[in-house]
Parts: sequence; C-alpha cells; structure tokens
Amino acid sequence: MIFYFSGTGNTLWAAKRLAEATNEQLIFIPDHLDNAHAYQLKTGERVGFCFPVHGWRPPKIVRQFIGNFTLKADGHYVYALCTAGNTIGETIDILTQDLEKRGLTLSAAFSIVMPETYVGVPFMDVDNAKDERRKLETADRQLDTAMRAIVNRQEKKQPLHIGRWPMINSRLIGGVFVKYLVTDKPFHVVQDRCLKCGTCAKVCPVNDIAAEPSHTPTWLHNGMCLTCFTCYHHCPTHAIEFGRQTRRKGQYFFNHRRHKENDMA
Repeated sequence: MIFYFSGTGNTLWAAKRLAEATNEQLIFIPDHLDNAHAYQLKTGERVGFCFPVHGWRPPKIVRQFIGNFTLKADGHYVYALCTAGNTIGETIDILTQDLEKRGLTLSAAFSIVMPETYVGVPFMDVDNAKDERRKLETADRQLDTAMRAIVNRQEKKQPLHIGRWPMINSRLIGGVFVKYLVTDKPFHVVQDRCLKCGTCAKVCPVNDIAAEPSHTPTWLHNGMCLTCFTCYHHCPTHAIEFGRQTRRKGQYFFNHRRHKENDMA
C-alpha cells in the first residue's frame, strides 16, 4: 500500500515505479481526507509514504492525513520516499514523529533530488534545461537504488539529502513557510493571456480552483491550497501568477518537454 501526494508529477513518477516494482496499491492522499480512514493490510504488505518536500517539511496535507488515519502495521515494512529540488532538512525526522504518534515505526527512508518546482519566493526558480536533464538522469538511478532496497525490505535510512542547517531550514524557515506562504491568496490570472481552458482546475490536486467554460478561473480560498504551483506550471500561456514573485520565471512539470513535443507533432 503506497500513500502518495504529487502536484507537478515528480513524486507520481516515483510512486508509480514503486507500485510496479512491489505490486502494491497506490492511494492518492487528497482523495481520502474527508473522514478518518482505517486501512487493512495484507500479510507481508509494505506501507509506503511518497511525497514532495514543502518548505523542508512533509506537505501539510500529508501530515493531516497521517493524523487522521488508522493503520495497524505490526511487523510490516514501513518506508518513506520524498522528492525535493535540493535538500530535505529534517523532513524525515518530522514524518517519523508523526507516524510514531499513530503507532507506526519507520523502517527506511529515501530522498530523491528532482527538478525544482517552487517559485514562490524571489530567489527561487525552475532549473535550466541542462540542470533539469542532469537531475532527472540522477533521479532515475537514485530511484532504482531505493526500489531495490524497498523490494528487499532493507531496514535502514539511505544517505539523505539533508543539507546544511537542517534544523533552521525545517523548524524556523519551514514554520514561516507554512504560516505565511501556504496560501492561494496571491494567485491571480493575467486576463489577456488566459485561454479560459480550465487546465488549471483540472490539474489542481486539491480542487481549489473553479473554472467554468469561457470564464476566468478563480481560487476558492478554502484553506486547501498547498502552493504546489501545479496550476502555474501547467498553464499553457503562463497566465497564472503568484503575486509578483513569479514574473518572468519558468515552468516545469514532469515530462513537460515530451508533452510540448507531442503538441507540436
């Protein structure tokens, strides 16, 4: 059983590969938030948590989900795999604490560096084409290593991309990130670029965007937004902006180059 969250597709790629390697079920976390859920494991089934790192922490939706679910995993192999544009800080330590509150012990953890997607502050942008290709090639090898360990139920933490000052990044900066930057309020549409195609609403993983045919999309301000920037990155005309922070910045989602090539074919 693999519980996962993904916005721009990096983690979805990894989760699908894991599901194929382990022959275990994928469960998309946003589809299971309404009520507390109890999950029944099969004999010998692994339990995986796959997610992108947000502000050097697990995404708030992942932590909310773990806080509300019931899962008896006595003797089961429990692992976490996170994706990040650079470093993860104390993400796994925070996840470990959340799981222990629910009676779960983490057996192994893995981190994979993938192309950058966060563009919500002035000094952060997507990677250039060369760095993007390099990261994807390296990520493929990192995932292969993680999958072998998971298939064989190796109980250890692989070398994680913790980075410098993990406590400052995760506890201090991460706290500011969650309190002030996880919001849909700065999102807006540049009218003369918007096609009113509804793509942003279709790709939003938490259904926070209303987009009727021939109408400008609007954000619902319902507290669900994760500032994953999936809407921004998928907009075909770059019509979505996040305040002034995303002006003249790039866009990325997994396999976007192949997607553009198919559109041109």
